[in-house]
Parts: sequence; C-alpha cells; structure tokens
Amino acid sequence: MKLVKLIANLGYGSRKEVAWMFREGRVTDAAGEVLYADDKVEHEHVHIDGEPLDPPVGMVLMMNKPLGATCSRKDQGRVVYDLLPPRYRVRDPSLSTVGRLDRDTSGLLLFTDDGALLHRIISPRAEVTKIYEATLAQDLRGDEAELFASGTLMLESETTPLAPARLEVLAPRLARLTVTEGRYHQVRRMFAATGNHVDALRRIAVGALQLDELPAGEWRMLSEAEIAKVFAGTPVV
Repeated sequence: MKLVKLIANLGYGSRKEVAWMFREGRVTDAAGEVLYADDKVEHEHVHIDGEPLDPPVGMVLMMNKPLGATCSRKDQGRVVYDLLPPRYRVRDPSLSTVGRLDRDTSGLLLFTDDGALLHRIISPRAEVTKIYEATLAQDLRGDEAELFASGTLMLESETTPLAPARLEVLAPRLARLTVTEGRYHQVRRMFAATGNHVDALRRIAVGALQLDELPAGEWRMLSEAEIAKVFAGTPVV
C-alpha cells in the first residue's frame, strides 16, 4: 500500500491532507530523515511529527470505561469514542467496541479494527467468559448460585434459557458473576429475576484478560500476548 493511502486510512487526514504532510516534511523515518510519498518504508519505521505511526489494522485497545459514557457512535451524550484520539474515529477499517457496556456499567471495554477478531470474541460459540462485579440493593437470598449455574434460568421476554453462569458471593450485597453470553442487560436481568436490583455494575475481566490499574476513562494498546488471554478464560461449569 502506498504511504499516502496508508496514512490516510489510519485517520491522519484525507489523501490530499496527507500529501501536504509530505510536502511540509512532517513524515519521516525513525532517524528523522524526510520521507517522500513514493518511498517504500516498513510501517514501524514511519513517523509523523516525530511520533511513530499508529499501529496497522489488527490493533486492540483496552479502556476502563467510565460511568455515563455509551458505546454508540450516534448518542447525543458522552460516548466512549470521545475518550480516544480523534483520528481513531475515522480509521479505515473502523475501530469498534467489542460488544457493549451500557451507560451505567463501568470497567473493561475492548476496541478493535479487526472484524474477524471482533466476531470471534463475541460469538456465542466461542464461549469467551466475561466477569462482572455487581453491588446489589438487597442481600443475596442464598440460592442464586445454584439457579445461575443450572442452565434453566429464563429471562423475561426470552425464548431460550441462559447458559450456565458462575456466581461467587463476596459479601451479602456484593457478587462476582461469570457469564459466556452477551444478552441485552443480561447481568441486571439475571438478578432482577431473583427479585434483586443491581445498584452498580463493573466488568473486571474478559477471558483471562483482567482490567489493570487504568484510571477511569483511560485506555492503552494491548500486546499480542494480552490479546491471547481473551481466549484463555476459565470455562463456566
């Protein structure tokens, strides 16, 4: 791929704008030597304004999603894409969230521009585990773990029961829930089915990839080894 098209696809500007970057000497190699549009240079050696070029297609980000932000691109309020560099909005292929967390749920949120990887993670067949910590309005009644693990729980308006899920009681009103599905508001609806209400919900892991010490609203790039952890979670039995 030609450098102008490559840089434009990464969201740095239109092809015309990127061509001007070359004319202004803003595109260089790692040593600071000015590059020209027809040069053949490996992606990792290209710099813009002295900074390395953004990763190519296949990058994965982890964000500590804050409360109040939505995963929609069209929402009128605060959206998670506002927390990323503006050029990430116009990458081609586009950068998308891997599944969604609703406005009132915080924690681990993944982004990728690799469509095949995205679908591999969210596919029900993959059974990638998602772990949430839920703060509840009422004390747990004691039979929730057995019910959630049974594979027979039917949510309101659903036609098929939920897959087995694992519940760990951390305190009378605090629980850790591991699920392999991603149905609409699933965790909240599961507790609602037991007569309880989720006051606060936070996702802490996807597979074996855990949310680290990122402050709320911050993000970072994942390494290949970290991406592999997504598919290394403990199965729900």
